[in-house]
Amino acid sequence: MQPSGQASATRVPIGSDADLSWVRQQVRQCAATLGFGLVQQTKLVTAASELARNTLVHGGGGHAEITPLDDGRARGLRMSFVDSGPGIRDLELAMTDGYTSGGGLGLGLSGARRLVQEFSVDTEPGRGTTVTAVAWVTQVPSSRSGLG
Repeated sequence: MQPSGQASATRVPIGSDADLSWVRQQVRQCAATLGFGLVQQTKLVTAASELARNTLVHGGGGHAEITPLDDGRARGLRMSFVDSGPGIRDLELAMTDGYTSGGGLGLGLSGARRLVQEFSVDTEPGRGTTVTAVAWVTQVPSSRSGLG
């Protein structure tokens, strides 16, 4: 997968609650431009919101990189959330629904993973964390004619 030759990545700093809103706006705008449907846009914004909040709360801040993709057959969106925080000590546990280290519902990472087609976490204690989520534009199935 390659970034689109016509569009470039947008880097958004994450250092405060106000930045989370900016991340959501950038993701929604980019997704709409790429042709994601409203439901897909909502899923992407929800995933971005969870991952940006994790970057702020657990990573001590960092940045998001929002990149339009075009592999020649499909368009998509890659969102990377990068921090230099303490890292995730037990990634498998952190990906478990209900596990939380911050008093939340424990659905941030696992929930975000369910909302996209590709998901990866690069983390190491003391080195920080990069979470990357990719979604591809899918077409809404057309209605079946002749049924009814």
